[in-house]
Amino acid sequence: MLRRIGGLITAAGLTVLLAGCDVGATFDGFGWPQGGITAQSKQMYDLWIGSVVAALAVGVFVWGLIFWCVARYRKRSSQAELPLQTRFNLPIEVLYTVLPFLVVSVLFFYTAKVQTEVNRVSANPDVTVEVVGFKWNWQFNYLSGPTPEGVTPTPVATVTGTSEVIPILVVPVGKTIRFEETSRDVIHSFWVPELLFKRDVFPGNVRNVFEVRIEEEGRYVGRCAELCGTYHSMMNFEVVAVSAAEYDTFLTQLKAGKSVQDALVSIGEAPLATKTQPFPTKRDA
Repeated sequence: MLRRIGGLITAAGLTVLLAGCDVGATFDGFGWPQGGITAQSKQMYDLWIGSVVAALAVGVFVWGLIFWCVARYRKRSSQAELPLQTRFNLPIEVLYTVLPFLVVSVLFFYTAKVQTEVNRVSANPDVTVEVVGFKWNWQFNYLSGPTPEGVTPTPVATVTGTSEVIPILVVPVGKTIRFEETSRDVIHSFWVPELLFKRDVFPGNVRNVFEVRIEEEGRYVGRCAELCGTYHSMMNFEVVAVSAAEYDTFLTQLKAGKSVQDALVSIGEAPLATKTQPFPTKRDA
């Protein structure tokens, strides 16, 4: 009996996760943002939809039992007798002990699986970018490969933001992009809402690393998601996702000494950010 119950729950979990996108689209994601642009964001979205559907299924079952008992055993007259009081029922007790454990186990399994996939890093990513946060802007260093522990990376090209110019990070679609994060001063947080993912940027020897594979070309606003100081809200940047060929051209232009603006024009992109703009810092006021 237990094997059958476990098989049914596992099958239900698989069905929910596989059909999560359709259910989510119907109910507007159950509160989860839609429109993720990476493979990892879609996995997290499916996990969320599956978890909500499982919770609703359990809730409907429990509510059904409650309302059935209320209707079936309501007091109809002063002479009504109480229903049979059973001291114990071993099959039922085993069921309501094992069933919740199986439900939690299935949810734990899929959570651990998705978390492992989201946090997975490869030995040889296609692109490696060092993200450097500082008061109050961003620097993006394009590296030749992953940085070994304890080694200071040497960038092949660099993009640095200023109070007047929004920093632009150009990355290719369909490629594994590795971000290595560090801070020059306090804790910041690297966040692009469409990635449905963010990770803190720490100073010192702590170097956070994660990888994504962006699937859609376009321009996306990035922000600092950690209250880091006076101009925290002004720490915007822009991610420009282009084809692999355009990315190679852009990087070649930077290596040749061209400015970021000239390199963007060379691949047919606007030279400055289009989705966000610099904020007046009033530092001289």
